[in-house]
Amino acid sequence: MYKGKALDVKTLIEYSANSIVSKTLIDTKAGTITLFSFDEGQGLSEHTAPYDAVVQIVDGEAEITIGGNAIHANEGNMVVMPANVPHALQATKRFKMLLTMIRA
Repeated sequence: MYKGKALDVKTLIEYSANSIVSKTLIDTKAGTITLFSFDEGQGLSEHTAPYDAVVQIVDGEAEITIGGNAIHANEGNMVVMPANVPHALQATKRFKMLLTMIRA
C-alpha cells in the first residue's frame, strides 16, 4: 500500500481528541514502522521493549523519558531508545511520531 510512493507522513494520520492513534506502515519479521499521533497530554506509560527503537518526531513536541532521563523532542528530532531500558512518552503539545523497531 505504501511501497514505491513518496509519502507525507504528517498527513497519513490525523489527531483525535484525547486519544492516541496508530497506523502500521510496515510489519515484517525484521521489524516494524508505525506512525502515531498523540493529542496533548496523552502518552505511553513506562515500559520496556526487547529491541532498539527509533522515534522520529514529525510534528509537535514530546517528552521522552529513557532510563529516568527526560528528553524534550520536537519536529525533526530523532531519539534512539535502547532495548531493555524503561522508557515513556508524553505529549507536551500534540505530536506525531514515526516509530521504527528493528527485531533482527
